[in-house]
Amino acid sequence: MFILSLNYIKPLEEVDREIKAHIQYLEKYYSLQKFVCSGRKNPRSGGIILCNAKNMEEVKRIISEDPFYINKIAEYEIVEFLPTKYADGFERFITK
Repeated sequence: MFILSLNYIKPLEEVDREIKAHIQYLEKYYSLQKFVCSGRKNPRSGGIILCNAKNMEEVKRIISEDPFYINKIAEYEIVEFLPTKYADGFERFITK
């Protein structure tokens, strides 16, 4: 499992111009069961995506399709972690 931390490197006006395309990107990976949850940071300096990928190579491939990445709107920090304790039902999100 991976935490993708996006940090905007462009003004919010440019973020807003790409937000619809970014949402379509998110929807694609939710439908493929790769994204578990996502949302904006508060204050609005970027976002967080919880990503269920097999390995770092898959994560990088997924990120490469994000309009925020393609258009250099945001930088990504990737943190891999191994869930060992979680709420009932969460186990269905864990790639083995």
